[in-house]
Amino acid sequence: MYEDFKQFITNKTHLCVIQAENPDGDSLGSALSIEALLPNKQISQFCPVNIPKYLRYFQDWSKISNEIDYQAEGYIIVDTAAKILLSKLLDDPTIKNLLYTKPVFVIDHHETLDDLDFPHQSIIESLPSCTNLIYKIATELNISINKTAAEYLFQGLLSDTLGLTSAGVTSDTFRLAAELEDYGADISILEEKRKEFMKKSPRILSYKADLIKRIDYSLDGQLSTIHIPWEEIQEYSDEYNPNVLILEEMKMVEGVKVAIAIKTYPDGKLTGKIRSSLPIADKIAGFFGGGGHPFAAGFRTYDTSYQEILHELISCCLKLINDSDTENTSSETTFIGSF
Repeated sequence: MYEDFKQFITNKTHLCVIQAENPDGDSLGSALSIEALLPNKQISQFCPVNIPKYLRYFQDWSKISNEIDYQAEGYIIVDTAAKILLSKLLDDPTIKNLLYTKPVFVIDHHETLDDLDFPHQSIIESLPSCTNLIYKIATELNISINKTAAEYLFQGLLSDTLGLTSAGVTSDTFRLAAELEDYGADISILEEKRKEFMKKSPRILSYKADLIKRIDYSLDGQLSTIHIPWEEIQEYSDEYNPNVLILEEMKMVEGVKVAIAIKTYPDGKLTGKIRSSLPIADKIAGFFGGGGHPFAAGFRTYDTSYQEILHELISCCLKLINDSDTENTSSETTFIGSF
């Protein structure tokens, strides 16, 4: 499987790394680490949207361009295998033709089904972060890991695991962190950089307070939702993604089992980011054609409203929460009965 990637990059001197239209610390760390791991290749970086300010603690974040490199011999897509997260690319006839006619390799760590319909090779493995997977590929292929690559890999890992605290973290994740430290990544320095850029202006703090007041609670407080309209996306996203600002806070409310931030756009698009304390986030997202991990997932729909999607979410979450509670009760009964 990993040998496929070796064959893909062999005999290519010019590559372009592509992130989806929802860049985060893991996708950015993945993209930049590939460039650092392949110093003898000419590598360009592409993302269809601007890198938000709160992610600009990554060294060389400014290398990411909004213009795709048409001269590359091959394209590497990181941190997604979902068509819906590449819609900006696929809606552009020129870029779409590029992906259909040139070699493409996809590297992703999500459990979501690969539904990309252009020809491509892939390595998809369920892991805490995409940088985790890139590290595995590099070690399996005996690619030298320099300090710069180790730092990007570490930053992506810390981002997607919320500082090594998320549900998917295992002892292997901590061993990976230790190995990246050995390669020169200094977690204390990287964390200080991150904290500096994550600081909020008085304006953003005031906006967060407004978001908190607008949280909707359903299912006796088990489901919390927030609506983020287009006007707020335009006004605040470059400085601080509203999802990042509020979603983890929503999940931490007493009694909440599922937290969902919903953005609405003028073209009829609606996106949802899900965080859950139960392993059902990917199932909720799947109901709307999305996917992700059991505790963190997302979806995108069109031609619907916040109120319509909220009604469907309540029905979907009610069933999945009840099913999960029933499974847990059954497991506990079986466990107790075994003694």
